[in-house]
Amino acid sequence: MCPFIPLDGVTMTDCAKLATSLAERVAKSCSVPTFLYGQAASTSAKTLLSTIRKGQYEGLEDRLSDGTSIHEDDTRYPDFGPRRWNEVVAKSGAITFGARGILVAYNVNLSDPNADVARKVGSLVRSTGRLIKKEDGRKMRVPGMLTLVQGMGVPLETHQMSQVSMNLRDVSQCPMHVAFEACKSIAQDHGVEVPGSELVGLVPLSAMLESGRWYAEEGVTEERALVEAAIEGLGLHQLEKFHPEKRIIEYALKEALGQ
Repeated sequence: MCPFIPLDGVTMTDCAKLATSLAERVAKSCSVPTFLYGQAASTSAKTLLSTIRKGQYEGLEDRLSDGTSIHEDDTRYPDFGPRRWNEVVAKSGAITFGARGILVAYNVNLSDPNADVARKVGSLVRSTGRLIKKEDGRKMRVPGMLTLVQGMGVPLETHQMSQVSMNLRDVSQCPMHVAFEACKSIAQDHGVEVPGSELVGLVPLSAMLESGRWYAEEGVTEERALVEAAIEGLGLHQLEKFHPEKRIIEYALKEALGQ
């Protein structure tokens, strides 16, 4: 068992060391390949979890054998454990361990059922932007508008609309209202309305307050008023009622602890 460590004073460096230690321990005791990502990544190429997971389990055999893999050598092999495919790995797959700041999963809703505009918006706002190809095979990547954002357009058939589905990897560098207003501006250029947005999972209070300051009237500083301004401004009630006590990390913790 891992010892209990109080959260006060724990740094990201501490978390990265814990992730590395656990990854090494699991690999040694279970003979499982383990990969490190985020602040614990052994190389900059392994920083993104999506990069490490590319190919999924189905591509792992080729990745750990002599087969053709979509991975280069700097991301192909695990940090600890078996580097070759075997019967144990076939049963277990691989495991990732990492340390990173809180990622906010955030979707912006578009009144576009076929997702054509949502895909265009996603390709423009995500950090990696668009890949431009020439007929002779040459390629170049044009960066997107937003910082540390992964995104793509997807249909939401149950509601006859579409979404720009995003991961805000650092909400302090790209606040929710910045992502929302960027998507809204581009969508409206294409004649598509943006009636609201959706948070998947929990969100830090600081992120809600930051967006609340944008949507609230100038001079409003009271915490609950700023939270309500963020909820209304981002349209978080559109698909289902947004309950701050259940969806904001600090409030949810207080409720869980009976405070």
